[in-house]
This record gives sequence, C-alpha cells and structure tokens, in this order.
Amino acid sequence: MKKIGFLSFGHWADHPSYQARAASDTLLQSIDLAVAAEEIGIDGAYFRVHHFARQLASPFPLLSAIGAKTKQIEIGTGVIDMRYENPLYMVEDAGAADLISGGRLQLGISRGSPEQVIEGWRYFGYEPEQGENDADMGRKKALEFLERLKGEGFAQPNPNPMFPNPPGLLRLEPHSEGLRERIWWGAASNATAVRAAENGMHLQSSTLKFDESGKPFHIQQAEQIRLYKDAWKKAGHKREARVSVSRSIFALVNDQDRYYFGQQGKAADSFGYIESDKRAIFGKSYAAEPDKLIKELEEDEAIKEADTLLLTIPNTLGVDYNVHVLSVIMEHVAPALGWR
Repeated sequence: MKKIGFLSFGHWADHPSYQARAASDTLLQSIDLAVAAEEIGIDGAYFRVHHFARQLASPFPLLSAIGAKTKQIEIGTGVIDMRYENPLYMVEDAGAADLISGGRLQLGISRGSPEQVIEGWRYFGYEPEQGENDADMGRKKALEFLERLKGEGFAQPNPNPMFPNPPGLLRLEPHSEGLRERIWWGAASNATAVRAAENGMHLQSSTLKFDESGKPFHIQQAEQIRLYKDAWKKAGHKREARVSVSRSIFALVNDQDRYYFGQQGKAADSFGYIESDKRAIFGKSYAAEPDKLIKELEEDEAIKEADTLLLTIPNTLGVDYNVHVLSVIMEHVAPALGWR
C-alpha cells in the first residue's frame, strides 16, 4: 500500500495546444485538479515552486485555496527554494495554510537548485553572510524555519502593546500544532538525505540526483533512501519516517495517450549537470500499455523503498486529461503492483 499523489510543475504559455495559457488558468486548474483527484482516491496534490518563470511561484495562496475546497487530500510542495524565503514570514504563511486545510500540509523544502536568473535570491533582498555560499544560506534558513515551527516563544514583548500579550516571550502566529513534523527535504545527494533524517525531516527524492556511483538511477535512489532510513533510526526519532519519490508514468490506453507519450517509453536514464562541478543522473520516464508498464515498474527498486509516489503530470494539457492520466494509473496499474 502506498500513498499516491500528483506533482505539477504549474507551467503556462500562450500556445495553441495548451489548456493553461495564463497564470490564472494554471492556478484555477490546479484547484480543480486537486478537487477531482481527491474524488478518484488520489492521496496528495503537490506543486513545484520556481521564481522568475511562467510556473507556480509563491505556493501558500494556492495551497490555502485547495485546503478550503477539499477534505482529505494531502497538499504540499516539491520543493520550496529556501534561498528565496524569509523563514519567519514563511512560518506564518504555512501555519495559516495548514489550519485552513485542517492539518493536511506536507511542505517540501530544499536549499535550492538552478533557477531562471543569476542569483535570483539577491533580487528578493537576500545575500549569504561572509564565508557562506547560497547553499549554506538556504540550509540555515531551513533550520530557522524548523525551529520557529515548534511554536516556542522567542520575541521580547512590548511593555506597552496595542493589545494584551500572554505572559513570557512571544511566538509567531498562527501556530499550527504538528506542522513541524510534516516538513520534507528535497535531497539530491546521499549526504543531504542523511542530514534530513538527522534533522527530523521526511525525504523527497525526485527524478534526478547527483550521480554518486554510476549505477542506474533507481538503484542509486534506493541506496539513498536506505541511508536515510538508517540515519533516521540512529537519530532516535519517535515518529515514523516518510519517503516520496517522483516518477513520470503514463499508461497508454487510447490513441491520445499514444500520441502524447508513446515515444517516452523508449527513454533511458540520462546524465547532465545541474551544477558545474557535479554530474547528475536523471531517471527515465515510463510509458507503455498497462501490462507492460506493470512489469517495468516491478523492477524499480526506489519505488519499492518509498511509501509515497508522486506522479508528475502534464498540467498544460488541462484538468480533464490529467484526471484521465491519474485514473488509469489508479485503476489499471496501482492494484496490480500492490499500491492499492
């Protein structure tokens, strides 16, 4: 049994074949898709976050809207780039979104990845301190975010406040109890996965990671997950760790599916550089008739190690087609693999 969610990159463009041609299309369709996904039994609605791009950016208005219109589905991100964030303001935003959803927020964060502009976080008013790089800055902000989510007072109250204060130091409000335990770290390496475990964060592992052994992607990712689980156990956390992996999986059941994704099933792992000095490995896409797809997915070691699978979706093709994509997986693939 696995939790199955979708992961949307939230693209839009003024293209004649796209259903999402403007930002408003993507935002409103994202809400509609989450509602429809809940109705067919999907467990999670997750969204990528990118700045300076025609994609979803600040996630909390969208997550709050989805939380208000759904009842059960988990809502989250994969991932928020902490280099761009004010951790204290983010605590307030996240607390509000979590309370609106009734405690269903599952926030994925990371130290950041290559973006659309050079050092875009500088335009947001942030700069690493002396001796730090931008990755250090992102990690430090993440730790402050985690600390403030605990809900402990830290700010000295005004002796003459506008409104009465409770006794002692003040915390950020609104506070949502339990949200600290629902933060995930997007890890591209084995070492950062281990650090995520040590800091009590769940693990998000996407369709790429740094190439650390030359082995196939799903093998390297499975090894990363096992290291994470070992580190979680050694850290002595009382709660259970969760791990998600992302995959592009398309079951071809009609001519439209074959037109869109028929060639993707021939893809293999690929390599590239997301940082100048680190080679990355990118996992292949899966696209085939259900029977063949089931056999291929049975061999994916990382999916076996994870408790949550996030299906990347082609959001520009509209709500109806994406509901079809997800429904086919739920009906024809997931039961045969024991995911349902």
